[in-house]
Formats: sequence, structure tokens, C-alpha cells
Amino acid sequence: MINDEIRAREVRLVGAEGEQIGIKPIREALQMAIDLNLDLVNVAPQAKPPVCRIMDYGKFRYEQQKKEKEARKNQKIVDIKEVWFRANIEEHDYQTKLRNVVKFLKDGDKVKCSVRFRGREITHANIGQKILERVKTEVAELSVIERQPKLEGRSMIMILAPKA
Repeated sequence: MINDEIRAREVRLVGAEGEQIGIKPIREALQMAIDLNLDLVNVAPQAKPPVCRIMDYGKFRYEQQKKEKEARKNQKIVDIKEVWFRANIEEHDYQTKLRNVVKFLKDGDKVKCSVRFRGREITHANIGQKILERVKTEVAELSVIERQPKLEGRSMIMILAPKA
């Protein structure tokens, strides 16, 4: 809340330079802000009495937006990339998919490795387990196992996260 929106009778006032002015009636505090060509901003409305500060509200909002924009620019969004394997995968196909897993981990993304079973392949879930164990051992120096291989429906899923 700023200026006329503040409904308290008296406020604890903080000056433009951060100095404590004391408890003042709202009209006097508002007049002090107007005299300095600044705004009266309620910074702690829960306090008894509420704490208000004399500041340039437009400049304050601009600085806050700049900080938020900078924080958004610096944050890393972690994607989950998915790599599908088949129960009867050939060696060259396996190597190609493993290269993709390594590339995704080096880029800082999580990788969801899945073995999809078709038809009666589901009865040989141990084959899928072996494929995922092999992936796990080959990328052990790059990744941390976030979720162990687990059968869910017709596919076995394992999630790998890049090491920090």
C-alpha cells in the first residue's frame, strides 16, 4: 500500500536514507513524504504500528523488476529427456541411444531410460533389467541414479540425474 491507501492512524516512519524517524500520525508522515517529493510505502503492514518508509516507489518497483529478471535469467531449467530401449535391441542401436544419454547428462538434463515391452516380451522382464543395469554402469561416472529400474505397466523405467 502506498500514500492514501494506508489506513492506519499512526505509523512507525523510516526516512528516505533508512534512518528511524519514529511513530508519527499518518497525516504528518504523508506530508513529510510529499514535502520530499517521494511516496509513503507500507513495508510491514502486520506490525503494531505498521512500518512505513519514505521512498521513490516507481524507482523501487523498477529495481525489484530488474532483480527478478536477472534471477530468472540465471536459473537453470532442468529438462527430463527420455530414451526408449527395446528388449531385443541390437548392439549398434544400443550404442547410439547410450551416446544420446551421455549427451543429455553432459548438457545437465535428467534422463528417463525406458525399456518398452511388446506382446509376450513382458514375461522376460529380466532382459529389460539387464539393459538398464548396463546403461547404469556405463554412465556411472556422469550420473546419479534418481530412481532405480522399476516395471510400470508394459515398460521398465529408470531415471538418471547428472552429477553436480
